[in-house]
Amino acid sequence: MPVYNREQYLAAALDSLVTQAYRPLEIVVVDDGSTDESAEIARRYAEVRYEHQSHQGIAAARNRSLAAAGGTYLAFLDSDDLWEEGMLARQMAVILERPDLDMLFGHVIEFISPELNQETARRLACHPEPMPSRGLGAIIKAEAFRRVGSFRTQWQMGEFIDWQFRASELGLKSLLLPDVVARRRVHDSNQGVTRRDSRADYLRILKSSLDRRRDDQR
Repeated sequence: MPVYNREQYLAAALDSLVTQAYRPLEIVVVDDGSTDESAEIARRYAEVRYEHQSHQGIAAARNRSLAAAGGTYLAFLDSDDLWEEGMLARQMAVILERPDLDMLFGHVIEFISPELNQETARRLACHPEPMPSRGLGAIIKAEAFRRVGSFRTQWQMGEFIDWQFRASELGLKSLLLPDVVARRRVHDSNQGVTRRDSRADYLRILKSSLDRRRDDQR
């Protein structure tokens, strides 16, 4: 879990992890240079392995957390989102029964963060139906993840999309379940709201993937 100034939401996110029934569970939190109380909140949890780095961005924080993780499987949650109750046991039951799978995905639902006033909430877009997710709530074999490689830090947004493109290009096998596995919090400091100027990264990521595919066909 990467964290950057999320004191308002971090405890709820961690609560949704520590209450999962599935064990063993290793929780790695990388604080990407927060200046608020995020560090103190993370350190309250005995289950959390806390690491700190200077502010380098979400991709670098993800990479550090994954380098520190010792598990056979990797799972992902951002510090303002929530795992559904029991999701990890359900997801792990499927992937353990399917040794051919490298990755397992589910659906997410969005919700407006309840502390927002009505005027702010009206300005934010919240999808009314569950949506397929290729990042939040994903379960990925650690060996398969490392075969693809780390998240690329040149992207301000979309680092998980870039990784998924590379995984697809290598032929990693995945399954999308209909289950809702996580809830994505919508608020006025989401990256999609605060970094609108970085949305062009999505187009650059798509172009990079298309270029690699064309090169492979030559």
